[in-house]
Amino acid sequence: MKTGLVLEGGAMRGLFTAGVIDVMMEHGVRFDGLVGVSAGSSFGCNYKSKQPGRVLRYNLRYGKDPRYMGLKSLLTTGNLVGAEFAYHTLPLELDVFDIAEFERNPMEFHVVCTDVDTGLPVYYRMDKVDRQSLEWLRASASMPVVTRPVKVDDGRRMLDGGISDSIPLEYFRSRGFDRNVVVLTQPRDYRKKPAKGWLFRMLMPYAPKIAEAMGRRHEMYNSQLDYLNEREAEGDTLVIAPAEPLPIGRVDTDPDRMRDVYRIGREAGMRHLPAVEKFLADSNLNK
Repeated sequence: MKTGLVLEGGAMRGLFTAGVIDVMMEHGVRFDGLVGVSAGSSFGCNYKSKQPGRVLRYNLRYGKDPRYMGLKSLLTTGNLVGAEFAYHTLPLELDVFDIAEFERNPMEFHVVCTDVDTGLPVYYRMDKVDRQSLEWLRASASMPVVTRPVKVDDGRRMLDGGISDSIPLEYFRSRGFDRNVVVLTQPRDYRKKPAKGWLFRMLMPYAPKIAEAMGRRHEMYNSQLDYLNEREAEGDTLVIAPAEPLPIGRVDTDPDRMRDVYRIGREAGMRHLPAVEKFLADSNLNK
């Protein structure tokens, strides 16, 4: 029986996730696979490379750097998050990502993106780190409207995976990961409200299927919450979520708020650690 870790996105709310997974890494918690969406993938890759603390460190150091994220990057490149700097220069030169450990670690790592031309989810298993795979990672976190579509190796254009599969628990179960820990970045009582589909159609005339998907995203997301609750009731899923809405905006790089959200994540990670360890121990008994 394979164990999985499922990480929701949420942009800078992902610092909550970073706090949770850093605690698990520091305590030697292992999974057979991880699937991440958006910030869940760009932050979660550090689990496979075994680098606790890296997410908070580079966000604090480069959060205010215009090459990393901000209006200047959006106006000059069409991307709110600097594509070359954030996904190539930073991990390869400035706060080095441990490629050797990532590729040595047997834990599977899956990334969720959304196909611009179909509006459907696309799943990519990332086993090595090269320019091509880093572009898939970038695509998974490329928010619509403020990011240009990312052309991946097969020529398809991708955007944020959260558009089409925000909590990919069902996908991971279909891949044989029968027992999963899911980290959310919204409280358990959160339900997504309808978005203004017409607004996305106006802002994204080049991607009508993405606009359609955004217009019905609340239906997809809320049905996934229902599925999550069902699996939790069956006992094969353990959920970690913030107790209250996190005090940070999606693109908020205020250092104090980043530290605060990370701290909240660490506290949640410590609080749930005994349950996670028991959950995984019970999984091993059934292998």
